[in-house]
Amino acid sequence: MEPFKYKAEDLFEWVTKEGEDFLLLDVRVTEQFDNFKVEGPFLGEMANVPYVEFVEHEEESVARVPRAEKVRIVCAKEGSAKYVGDILLNHGFKDVGYLEGGIKNWGNMLAPKLVASDDGYQLYQFIRPGKASCSYGLISGDEMVLFDPTRNIDFYNSFAGQHGAKITRTFETHLQADYISGSKQIASESGATVFGHENDFKGAAFPYEKIADEAVYPFSKGGPEVKALHMPGHTPGSTSYLIDDKYLISGDTVFILSIGRPDLGGKAEEWSKLLYDTLQSKIANLDDEIVILPGHYMDWGEANPSQIFSDTLGNIKARNADIYGISNEDAFIGFIENNMRTQPEVYAEIRKVNAGLLDVDAEKQEIMDLGKNECAASAQKAV
Repeated sequence: MEPFKYKAEDLFEWVTKEGEDFLLLDVRVTEQFDNFKVEGPFLGEMANVPYVEFVEHEEESVARVPRAEKVRIVCAKEGSAKYVGDILLNHGFKDVGYLEGGIKNWGNMLAPKLVASDDGYQLYQFIRPGKASCSYGLISGDEMVLFDPTRNIDFYNSFAGQHGAKITRTFETHLQADYISGSKQIASESGATVFGHENDFKGAAFPYEKIADEAVYPFSKGGPEVKALHMPGHTPGSTSYLIDDKYLISGDTVFILSIGRPDLGGKAEEWSKLLYDTLQSKIANLDDEIVILPGHYMDWGEANPSQIFSDTLGNIKARNADIYGISNEDAFIGFIENNMRTQPEVYAEIRKVNAGLLDVDAEKQEIMDLGKNECAASAQKAV
């Protein structure tokens, strides 16, 4: 008997479905496990026993693995998980599987969720659980536009094809720092147009269309309006997109818990002032019934019963009253300063990649792109 191979999509189904009891055994080194691990609303028992310990101390390592009926193993690239799976089967375990492609396949996997199907269009949220981020797709007729696409180009092309559509545009909410954007590659392969705000993309080494505040970007054959709303703060060019006056793709400006941190560019005070003005003059004037669709989440507890990360603006402001209730600019800057923390060193390189100013090979991109985001302003108190 050999361990079976399962896909990242299988793992997502198991960790998001109630009643799927299994042990998730991560055999990466402890440092990697502590930095980035599989998460899900119904993920139960999890253990970390590094692969090298199975090699050097097999009996002791097997003894550290709980005797679960089902064991699903994760490693960095796949081979180590299969090796450990063989050992467990030899020691009496019965139902053992290992993740195809290793943790990078989990890190890149996208799960589509239908947010809305109104007036002939479909709006999808693509959840990337390995990054705790969301990109979006809007389909009308035979056209599909994307918002903040990841580098999983094959997924978007396949999804568009399954729905009889072609990707015609990609909209960036800002110059991403925590993951590598797929817009540049999509544009070069399909001829789609990339849209972004000049305050972030000026000097980018690829063609893009400059976003204009409150400009409307229609589909060629009718369909819902896509309205750009410049909301600087997380970055100077941060832009949200209002779909059909109902749904706001907010990027890293408004989260279900917290707001986007304005200190990633090394100009915390300057960008905090921009963000405070955005909250006071832009967000405050939006209808509380608008549904917010964020670029990131911090925890699966933010998802609604359909496991979609969304909520009305009114609910979000009430839930984050300690932020939205800050009454003056100095107090807001103080709030940001009290929550500041060191950003991952790789973020500076990712910004260069996303501006087309740095070329790295696919293997380096995989390494740069792994790990949960750190984009919220109050997700972690400064020490």
